[in-house]
Amino acid sequence: MNLLPEAFAAIRDFFEAGGNVLYGILFVTALMWTFILERLWFFSVVLPRRVEQVRLDWDGRSDTSSWYARKIRAELISGIRLECRRYVAPVKTMMVVLPLLGLLGTVTGMISVFDAMALTGTGNARLMAAGVSKATIPTMAGLVAALSGLYFATWLDKKASREAAGLADVLVSR
Repeated sequence: MNLLPEAFAAIRDFFEAGGNVLYGILFVTALMWTFILERLWFFSVVLPRRVEQVRLDWDGRSDTSSWYARKIRAELISGIRLECRRYVAPVKTMMVVLPLLGLLGTVTGMISVFDAMALTGTGNARLMAAGVSKATIPTMAGLVAALSGLYFATWLDKKASREAAGLADVLVSR
């Protein structure tokens, strides 16, 4: 009852049925999720420490109300805003690219169908079915991969905005 070889065989069969475009979809999906996990780590572990450090630096200043101090406050908030938004745009971009890669798989699969029809005529259903499989599997994989990142892309964008606004409330002038 060794399930690991069976699982690898099923994955191999899936990639063979879907064509080479699935490798591109896999790569972009892995990269997208790497960025998402990095952002989750940043917001849960790194950002609270960074905000506390900035707050302590601001509270340690003797002057927090002059024009110069307001510009320093704006720079501190802007720095945190930039740190919060890091990798959010690439995640959104990859989320848009994934269905396009699925569409590329559809086109390459349909080319296989037309090749089979040109070589054997319309009578060989087995060859045409392999091409249709190469057309539909990448489409489905691209859409599923993009949908897997949709919630987190939106959440990361809103979280970045909330954290930057929250820092503005923390750094008050005395």
